[in-house]
Amino acid sequence: MTTYRVAVLPGDGIGQEVIPEATRVLQAVAKGAGIGFEFEQGLVGGAALDATGTPLPSATLTLCREAHAILFGAVGGPKWDGAPQEQRPERGLLAIRKELDLYANLRPARCFPMLVEASPLKRSVVEGTDIMVVRELTGGLYFGEPRGVEYFADGGARAINTMAYTSREIERVARVGFDVARRRRRRLASVDKANVLVVSQLWRDVVTKIARDYPDVTLEHVLVDNCAMALVHKPTHFDTIVTENTFGDILSDEAAILAGSMGMLPSASLGLAGAGGGAVGLYEPVHGTAPDIAGQGIANPIAAILSAAMLLRYSLDRAGDADRVETAVLRVLEKGHRTRDITPAGTGTVGTRQMSDLIVREVEAQY
Repeated sequence: MTTYRVAVLPGDGIGQEVIPEATRVLQAVAKGAGIGFEFEQGLVGGAALDATGTPLPSATLTLCREAHAILFGAVGGPKWDGAPQEQRPERGLLAIRKELDLYANLRPARCFPMLVEASPLKRSVVEGTDIMVVRELTGGLYFGEPRGVEYFADGGARAINTMAYTSREIERVARVGFDVARRRRRRLASVDKANVLVVSQLWRDVVTKIARDYPDVTLEHVLVDNCAMALVHKPTHFDTIVTENTFGDILSDEAAILAGSMGMLPSASLGLAGAGGGAVGLYEPVHGTAPDIAGQGIANPIAAILSAAMLLRYSLDRAGDADRVETAVLRVLEKGHRTRDITPAGTGTVGTRQMSDLIVREVEAQY
């Protein structure tokens, strides 16, 4: 029997509630598909900071390096807002991305037909939206040097962040974008700010060059401000979007409104070859720690469960099992079951555990 090692890092806030439900779904897949999972938990973020004094203990990084894939919850919260910049919980996630070279972040934003009314945008705007945002994840402003704060004798200060990209960094994420677009509707929008930023001018030049290797994919260049407007005005115009780190962070969060709730949005961060020979990936819901609802049992587990489906698809090459998980989610939603975040008035009828119970049953029914 094939057995896969999964590093489980729930992190903070509702990450500790939704990740166990995602592992339950993977266990249901294992039972039906005749495979095995070894789940090993690690500390990260604020939980790790409290226990070890660092947001990413060496033991956790080792665990991630030795796993076939990483299932990640969320990090951060008000408790650690006063921590020094290098000791903030979020640095744990950034460090994993950097250390494992997880350079390509895939964030789908799909408006499920039965959830159209959960979006604050008009039905005529969001209906039919199905976008994949491919975000470069290990370069740009978040990692560029120099960075820091200079303090002046007169009491003033100067803060510095540096946006920097090499042509190699741009090329490899561009190829991911083209490959993803090729498996979808063969349209790729490359988003930059080439009318102002020198970095974006290089970005556009490299992406244009790479496009010659993908004659079957239609490429368009879109300025980031125009893209931000179009996402809430005519989102169905887009199929696949590829962009740099900061722009991708903002645009993919904006795209969450198209799905009605961040509780519906999974993600995959892909990079180097993992223990199984395929791409090691970190899979996480995009909703964050949501401290306002943490511990209440009402968080939507669907984003974490769909992240587990992406884990099956991209790291384990088990597309059929991933399809079953996604179908299970659709069937549960079609039957009218809702957590409160995906109902217009917040009147959801099921909690975290109940929603995952329903999805587990639908997964089991397909084997």
